[in-house]
This record gives sequence, structure tokens and C-alpha cells, in this order.
Amino acid sequence: MATQLKDTPSASLPEMQELKTHNHLLGDLAALDEAWEMDGYWFFRDVLDKDAVARLRQHWIDELETNGVIDPVGNAATDKSVQYNGGSLETYPFRMEPIAAKRPWTSFVAEKPINDFFTHLFQDDPFWVPVVEYRATPPQQDTSKSRIDAIHQDGPFSPGIPFRICWIPLAEIDADIGGLILAEGLAADKFNYHSKNEAGSNAPIQLENIPADRWRRTTYQAGDVLLMNLWTPHTGIANRSDRFRLSMDHRVMAKGAKCPFVGKIEEISESHVTVVDANGRRTFSIDPETYVRNTVGQKLNGSEITNFHTPGSEVIIAYDADRASVVRPPH
Repeated sequence: MATQLKDTPSASLPEMQELKTHNHLLGDLAALDEAWEMDGYWFFRDVLDKDAVARLRQHWIDELETNGVIDPVGNAATDKSVQYNGGSLETYPFRMEPIAAKRPWTSFVAEKPINDFFTHLFQDDPFWVPVVEYRATPPQQDTSKSRIDAIHQDGPFSPGIPFRICWIPLAEIDADIGGLILAEGLAADKFNYHSKNEAGSNAPIQLENIPADRWRRTTYQAGDVLLMNLWTPHTGIANRSDRFRLSMDHRVMAKGAKCPFVGKIEEISESHVTVVDANGRRTFSIDPETYVRNTVGQKLNGSEITNFHTPGSEVIIAYDADRASVVRPPH
């Protein structure tokens, strides 16, 4: 039986049980696929090389020191090295744009033990879709607010790109620090739990629309990795500790799967897009059904397409033959 978790403070949170671990299924693709459909996620404990994770984490530490929100840490233990010192957050880069500009994920996934793990997991080379979020979440400043962020599924926002959400904690994330929670067992039917807002876009999922007994989390550690189904409802919960919460969101799939085309836009109009990568260029048609989107998942139409997507910018395209079904930016 799953262990009941106690969260503090918990007034605005559903009761949560412990995530399942799937380490025992590594090497058995059939069993992994069954768990993926039944649970809606894979959680692996202590499988990523800790030295590689530490090298990745150093980018976060450097940025926090640059912003003056942690004291210089030297060789301090991780739980001390990310302690918030009360510095101003007025100009704090909440989306860690300076780290994003350095693209440290590329060297991380190229490290042999990291690549070896994902190759073993998929029994194939991994294909990393460059949809990456770097997070160093400070303690919540207004504790009168709910701890629940926007509950969502990724599926409605990236139709046609069957990636797996890959969430990597870079330091311990306990109940006070918050982190990711998910609803187990709701992905198999690919049901969209989002309602529509006035503009016709997917609005955040309401907490009451998710069965209360489905929520799961754990105390995450560096070396763990959580992969989620596109249709698994999930969210972050606010940080009520005295430390920053460090994590990286990525997207990964087996190279033999239907991978998207990733490149830079050479030319784009309302009816087509030409994209260039290391192997050459391709042109895809765009029609009214193509899900051309911006960074927050809103569907773009008409001149909105060329106002947002411009030559030279990176783009990810899901396609059937020469027709684009999805055109989206990395974020």
C-alpha cells in the first residue's frame, strides 16, 4: 500500500500518496509499456550519475550567486548551498533565461552514463526534443496564495509529438520545497481535462476535476528521474522552505519513434514553413488545422503566425508527409 504523505502547510493541497518506482522494470520494454499506460509515468530512483547531475547543477548555483540571492557556497553541501539569503527578487530571472542561453542540457545528455541510461531504458538511442525549462524556484513570497500551480496536461498543447516529459531534480526536493505532483492512472484514455477559456484555448485544469485519490509525489533526490505521459495531469506545488528548488524539464523519445523535425526557420508564411537543419532544408505546408503555437500553448492564426515565428528562430515541427501538424517553439 502506498504511504500517505503529510505536507506542510497542507490546507490547499489534496492528500497525496507515494509515487511508484519502476526501477525493477528496466530492461523489460513490454512491462515498461504496460506501466506507462496504466500509471501514466515512470519514476526511477537513483539512476542518473550524480557527478553528471552535479556538473549540471553548477550552472544553477552560479546563476543564483550572480543574482545575489544565495551566499557564496564553495564546497558547501547542496542543502546549504541553495539557501535563500533574503536578497531582492525584483530582477530575478524566474525562467532562468541566462542558463537557457547556455544550453547546458546538450553536454549533460551527451555524458556517457546519462546517455547509457536512456539508451538502456528505450533499447534505442534517445532523441532529445529541445523543449527545456530550467527552474530555480525561490520560496513563495505570498504564503496566503494556494500552493497549487496551473494543473495541466502537455498532450493538448503538442499534438502529434509523442515525446515523454522528463523531469530531473537537481537537489533534494521534499514536501516543504514542493516540486512536481501528478495524477496517477489518468493517461490511458487521452482525455483532455482542460476546459476552454473565452478565447477557445485550453484553460488550466480545476483541482476538483481530478479524482482526489490519484495525486502522487515523493521526496525527490539528485539522481532520480521522472518521465510522464503527455496525458498525465500534473503541476508544481509552491516552495514553502528556505531553499531554492532546482530542477530541469526536458522532453525525450526513442530515436526510432516518430520524431519531429527540429531546425531554424528560413522562411515562413501563413501557408508554409521552410526549415533548415544540419542535414539540409525541408518545406512543410501549413493549413487552418495545423497547431501553430506560441510559448504558452496558444494557437496562432493568420498574421499571428509570422508575427511570432520569424526567420532564424528555432522551431519544432510534427508532420505527416509534407504537411505540418504542429509548429512550436522550444519553450
